[in-house]
Order: sequence, then structure tokens, then C-alpha cells
Amino acid sequence: MYDPLRAKAKIALYTVIAFAMGLGLASGMGWTDTSLAMPVINEAPQVSEAAVAPAKDLSEAFVNISEVVTPAVVRVEARRPLSANRGRNLEGLPEQFRRFFEPEMPEQREGPDGSQWAGGSGFIVSSDGYILTNNHVVEGSDEVRIAFSDRRVVPARVIGLDPFTDVAVVKVDVDEALPTLSFGDSDDVQPGEWILAIGNPGFTGGTPLDFSVTAGIVSARGRGLRLIQRELQGEFGLDSQLPGYAIEDFIQTDAVINPGNSGGPMVDLMGRVVGINSAIASSTGFYQGYGFAIPINLARRVMEDLIEYGQVQRPRLGVSIDEVDPEDAEVYGLPNVSGVLVQEVPADGPAQGVLQAEDVIVAIDGEPVTYVGQLQGMVAMRRPGDRVTVTVYRDREPRDVTIRLGEAPLNEAAPAQAAVTEAAEERLGIFVSDLTPEVADDFGYEAGETGAIVTRIVRGSPAARRNVLMGWKIVEINDTRIAGAADVRDALAEVAPGSVVRLLQEDPSGTLRVANVRMPGN
Repeated sequence: MYDPLRAKAKIALYTVIAFAMGLGLASGMGWTDTSLAMPVINEAPQVSEAAVAPAKDLSEAFVNISEVVTPAVVRVEARRPLSANRGRNLEGLPEQFRRFFEPEMPEQREGPDGSQWAGGSGFIVSSDGYILTNNHVVEGSDEVRIAFSDRRVVPARVIGLDPFTDVAVVKVDVDEALPTLSFGDSDDVQPGEWILAIGNPGFTGGTPLDFSVTAGIVSARGRGLRLIQRELQGEFGLDSQLPGYAIEDFIQTDAVINPGNSGGPMVDLMGRVVGINSAIASSTGFYQGYGFAIPINLARRVMEDLIEYGQVQRPRLGVSIDEVDPEDAEVYGLPNVSGVLVQEVPADGPAQGVLQAEDVIVAIDGEPVTYVGQLQGMVAMRRPGDRVTVTVYRDREPRDVTIRLGEAPLNEAAPAQAAVTEAAEERLGIFVSDLTPEVADDFGYEAGETGAIVTRIVRGSPAARRNVLMGWKIVEINDTRIAGAADVRDALAEVAPGSVVRLLQEDPSGTLRVANVRMPGN
């Protein structure tokens, strides 16, 4: 017989059981505030605040520096026309020292007319709009624009360029006073000192990266990497003496520097600029532990000349020099392994008759000289016509001599690529020469080797896009063996526009690689 009270009791019992089971399930899945399956989270500090106070103070210092410095850091964007793309080329640098020239606007990398947009960082040094950046960021451009921290973009004009130090000055004309950075003294920077590297990469692959602030220490000073010299060899030609005027006295840091930060400031803990971010040492083109900056003292000297004269008034000591090694120190009676060995004194130079081969320069105006880049930087801080006292070791004894500095022949020099023709290899984007003994030595080939070597690659060209490499020989084009530069020109002249040409290259170790490149139209 149906019993209503009994039925209601069963329903109530089933409801309680279902509720309990549901509560357990929800608790196990973390759906309740006090889940039986979730651990109790302890949010109490496990280290006393006093124990980490120094680190917190340093962290707060980094925050304060960033807040003060970043408003004066800008994005520099430069447009290069097709003709300017025949300039220096990144592909020619060793992989482990690749410059980040085109940081990094893939969405605007190449225009329909062959022009390119590239960019980097810069920083404002005067309230009326002068901006310091790298030469390689704006060189060859016909349009420059500046993106500020408030996202405004305004046109800029190039005031002056110095490829020999990789420093450039541009200017914007705006109505209001702009935030600026102050300069420190890069000569006072010491290994182990904390620094910040700051940049304004803009957009990378569509991702906004308006500012990048990284911290590290100064790892070393006086790094000469031959980065600028190698680029200048591509610009002026391998037989030019001008690349020897490159000044490379980099500050090395372990602060992360990546593409897009080139031209940004390296600042000390007081927020003062001590360097300009310029290069990384990497096997990939991205940060792997080493970053380099141009000392601000040198950059400031260059900047002042560029603003006043539009070009650098570079003094010249007039000697061919080399680093000192332990054997030199022993032979020349040096008190320690430091100084700069004079290899040659050109007859037309200011040091003729004053210095001589195998002198070892150990001081300028009483300031010690320990390596080549330091001597170049010290001379660069003077002006043509200045008299300097040079201390040298000669006949195992120190002596002082006086030299009146000349002027380096930089401003009259025309780059080797200024005269542009439309030969087939140049349409492809390569420049080749016979492998002479001098060229072989420069690129690491054995003496006596012959062939045709790629001496320059046009940035943005078909050859550059297909990773043809500078410094490698071309040993075969399609099915034709190549014995010299004339063979390259003859073989490429037979390639019809629009056709794909097969280039077989070989490096000094004998490694072979193939690049298949489409020949553009006339």
C-alpha cells in the first residue's frame, strides 16, 4: 500500500545523499571555497624584509631610473630608397658578430618600389629636439621619423653621420620642450658596475614592444671587434685605407640587448648615459650573453662636430699600429704588457720624423695607453692642429715627443659603391672580385688560392634575401665552373630576367652551400 509519509521520507533521504555526493564532487574539482582537495596556500614571507633590503633597494633604483629615462628614449624609423639599398650589408659580418641593422619591422621591411623601412632606438639630448642614435640606423635614408613615448610620430632630419664611430645625430622640430637625458663619464665606468640598457623597439612582428629595459653589469671596456671596420670595407672597398680609421672601443655588458635597441642609451645608476647600445655578439643575431656600447665620451665629441660642422673633424696621428703582446713587451723592454706598437710611419703623416717603426706608444699627454682602441679614442677627443705629448718606448727606454695632429682624410672620401651600374651581378645584388693575395688574407683563404669572391651584397637584394654570403667564393653558376670574377659576370649575363640562377659557394674551410636566386628584370 502506498504510504505518502514513507515516500516523502525516501525523497528526502535521496536528496540528502545526492547533495552530499554533489558537494564532494564540487569540492574535489575545486568548485567550493574550502575544497578538501586543494592545499592551503601560505602567502606569508619566508625571508625577512631586512634580509633582502639591499636587493629591494636596487630593484627600486631600477624602477626609478626607468621612470626618469624612458620618456627621453625614442623609436627611430628610416626609409631607404632602392638606390640606397646598394649600401653596406649585414650578411658580410661573421655570424657571431652580426649587427642588428634592421631592427625589426617585418610588416614594413620592403615597399613596392624596393624601398625599405628599418629602425632602431635613439635618445633625446636637448630640449629643442637633437637626438643621438647609431649611424647604421639612419644611413642612406631619404625619410626619417621619430616615435615618442606618447605614441606621437613626427618627421626628423639627419644632422650628420659618422660611419667610423657608428654615431648619428637627427633632429625634430616641435613646439614644446622635450625631456632629455644627461651624460655621464664613460671613462669612469668600471667592470662590475651596474648599468641599464634601454631601447624603444616599436613593433616586432606586430607585437608592441614600446620600451625595453634590461639590467646587467659592465663586463669589460676597450673591446675592439672590427665590426665597423668590416662594414666600412664593404662600403669603401677592400683596398681602401679608410676602414683603418674606424674607432672601436666598445663597452661590453651582459645586459640583454636585442634587435631594435640599437641606438638606445646605456645608463648608470644615476640615470646618466654612459654608452650607446650598438652591437651584440651572437650566433643567431639575438642576445646570447654579450652586448656592446659606444662610449658616450666619444659619441659626445662626434655629436658636437656633427651639430657644429655637419661632419666630424677627425684628428690624425699618422701611424699604422698594432696591439702589444707579451713577446713585444719582452723585446722592447716594457714594464708591462700594454701599449700600442707602431708598425709604420707614413711619409705624408704628421708623425713622420718624430715617431718611427717599433716605437711603443704608452701614453698621450701623460695618460696611459694600453690598447689600440683606447689610443684611437684618445686621439679622437682632440682636434686637428692640437699638439700632443706622446710617450714612447724606444731602445728599451721611455721618451717624450711632441706631435701636431693632422686631419684624417675622411670627409672627402666617396664610398666605392657611389657609381652604380646595372650589370647582371649587381641586379642580382652581389659584387665580386678576383681572389688576390690581399683579399685572400682578409677573408681567411690560403695564400695562392684563386677564384671569384663575393666582396659585397646589396641589402634587400635578391641575393641577400636568398642568403648569398659575402666572403665566400662562387665556384659554380648553374653548370658553369667559375675561375674568376670575369667568369661570374659572363655567366650571369646569360641568365634571363625572371629565371632562377644556381650559385654554389665555398668558404675557406671548403664548406659548400647552394643558393638559388631569381634574377630580377632589367
